[in-house]
Amino acid sequence: QVQLVEAGGGLVQPEGPLRLPCAASGNIFSINIMGWYRQAPGMQRELVARITSGGSTIYSDSVKGRFTTSRDAAKNTGYLQMNMLKPEDTADYSCNAVVQTTMLFTNSYWGQGIQVTVSS
Repeated sequence: QVQLVEAGGGLVQPEGPLRLPCAASGNIFSINIMGWYRQAPGMQRELVARITSGGSTIYSDSVKGRFTTSRDAAKNTGYLQMNMLKPEDTADYSCNAVVQTTMLFTNSYWGQGIQVTVSS
């Protein structure tokens, strides 16, 4: 089994920064993809950013230029650096990882989610 734990959420003022780590633990052979999603009240969950094992990244249009995702493979940890935060970034943020647990088995895992509130 694999567990993902997010941290670093909370209240931040507009235009402020916040960094969310997501630590994976358990039976991990490799992490193929690590992604960040968010869901605001009354809205569908959306992909914010994603990074592959090779370092390729994608971002939603709403966060391009403000958010950066990275990963530390040795620590099985991914990061979402959020800069120039806006009130519309307020949401529950979750990390997702596509994890290869054995040579033949790959599965998707989710963290529990963490609240980010952008407000003055």
